[in-house]
Amino acid sequence: MNWDQVVQKVTPYIVKIETPSCSGTGFLCAYNDDYSWCGIATALHVVSNADEWQQPIKIHNHNFSKTAFLPVDQRVIFTEYKTDSAMIFIKSSELELPDSLIPLRPIDTRINIGAEVGWLGFPAIEPYTLCFFAGNVSARRDDLKSYLIDGVAINGVSGGPVIYNTATDGVQIVGVMTAYRANRAHGDSLPGLSIAQDVSHSHDVIQQVRSFDDANRKKREIEESQKAIEANV
Repeated sequence: MNWDQVVQKVTPYIVKIETPSCSGTGFLCAYNDDYSWCGIATALHVVSNADEWQQPIKIHNHNFSKTAFLPVDQRVIFTEYKTDSAMIFIKSSELELPDSLIPLRPIDTRINIGAEVGWLGFPAIEPYTLCFFAGNVSARRDDLKSYLIDGVAINGVSGGPVIYNTATDGVQIVGVMTAYRANRAHGDSLPGLSIAQDVSHSHDVIQQVRSFDDANRKKREIEESQKAIEANV
């Protein structure tokens, strides 16, 4: 599969996120048990101020055909400050998103150094145009759960998915774009490295949601069983 085919596959999962003080990118990566809620992964710095100050958040689907306006009581944000990662849970009916999910790469299966990856986002210089970028993995930072990538990440692309594609595994999301570190060693901004957090936070949140769903399901089963017993008494 060529990058153009990968972009076509991933595009429907991408969203633009706007807050009163910031804008960025996000992507669908989770549903709860009954698909009534969906999880949008992004970079924490995109939504941190709105979360802290309980400000509204707007989320647009990739072609801006639908927008969710979310006050604080209509969303749940899971955050991890160390890795600049966040996941926003909203009602699925708020946006038009695919029913299926693109797999997150397993945490214990790392991307090799030198591998080519791509990412998508809404750069500030073209804030309403979804753009594609690509580069090669330069290094892995285990202490920060991140990859350093030889490629550009422009303001506004933060929170976009980093994508990897192989013949054996297909398209997988391997990270969340969070920053660009320019080289200023000689005073001028020279080409630098992009930083992408891996998807460990997304995996952790999904596990939390599954546990919550399991607990609710067991609670309903107990309540229904109790009602049945009472009805036969």
